[in-house]
Amino acid sequence: MVKVIASQVRKGNVLELESQLYVVLTAENFHPGKGTPTTQIDMRRISDGVKTTQRYKTTEQVERAFIEDHDFNYLYEDGDGFHFMNMESYEQIQVPEDIIGDQKVWLKEGMTVRISRFNEAPISVELPARVVFEVVETEPAMKGQTATSSYKPAILDNGARTMVPPHISAGTRIVLQTEDGSYVERAKD
Repeated sequence: MVKVIASQVRKGNVLELESQLYVVLTAENFHPGKGTPTTQIDMRRISDGVKTTQRYKTTEQVERAFIEDHDFNYLYEDGDGFHFMNMESYEQIQVPEDIIGDQKVWLKEGMTVRISRFNEAPISVELPARVVFEVVETEPAMKGQTATSSYKPAILDNGARTMVPPHISAGTRIVLQTEDGSYVERAKD
């Protein structure tokens, strides 16, 4: 176990509290005008999936668990969960759906992800920050509509919905943030 200060905790880190392992879902630092800066950490207990929120002074120390991080390629999903393969050792692992969570909509076959494991059991999956998808359906651009913060709904080739600028049409490949599914730019390929 390694002690780190609360303000250094990031999404995906694994903490040990009262001999239980927790994966960090979000970590926010608050700096009020008066008073002590604090860090609020939303976590999920790995053993049973219970979510909890803790608040620490930013200089308080918390224990980070020693975990192994390896890159895996996404293969497929079935009734048992999501299957990945380590491209160096060809080891295949299965990750339950509750560990993937809302990120499953952004998984693409062949995508390289970082999987964190504790005692050989997968505990968290980190997707690339940005992914490319194709717009399959969106409203046509209106003449005279400016690009200033007006967005329109679009449906992507994975079935997900997002908001895109007016100049994006069906068939256009776009780059999205995996964290919140927001439009970044038109793909450069």
